[in-house]
Amino acid sequence: MPPPETPLTPERILEATEDVLRRYGPAKATVVDVARVLGVSHGSVYRHFRTKAALRDAVAGRWLAPEQGDLARIADADGPVADRLRRWLSTLFACKRHKAGEDPELFATFVELGREHSDAVSVHVSTLLGQLRTMVESGAEAGEFTVRDAAATARALWDASARFHDPVHAGEWTAPGIETDFNEVCELLLRGLRP
Repeated sequence: MPPPETPLTPERILEATEDVLRRYGPAKATVVDVARVLGVSHGSVYRHFRTKAALRDAVAGRWLAPEQGDLARIADADGPVADRLRRWLSTLFACKRHKAGEDPELFATFVELGREHSDAVSVHVSTLLGQLRTMVESGAEAGEFTVRDAAATARALWDASARFHDPVHAGEWTAPGIETDFNEVCELLLRGLRP
């Protein structure tokens, strides 16, 4: 008696899609390739993900979710907000650098999706901006920071630190002196927030 078939689930499709993207890269990977890995028709994949873009967006969202969780724990932790903000920025930089170096094929997909203005990337950025805003508000309430508009300040922090998290700068993340540059930017940002 043959073993029972494993049901086709969105999770299985996403895992197979990650494998295909790693093998062929974002430019050459197709839904047919994903279906072939799963041993199903491409129509079966489309029953779960209506378009190739939706499938790639779901892969990006799944890939970014752990990073968002790690950063949320830092943003919501106790202790001086300035220390949390520095740790948050440092963790964001470390996560992005790790993904660029350890999983370059999926990182390339993320970069391509960012250029396409994907929903997953938009949600990711919005979530991280929300975490920054929460820390800015906490810092203002605790008297650590002086800010007029927490949302605008969060956006300014995001933009000012872009060199250390925006994928367009990934080629710089292993350059000599990048840690020094990062620390100097963090210190400048924190100095700007203090009363």
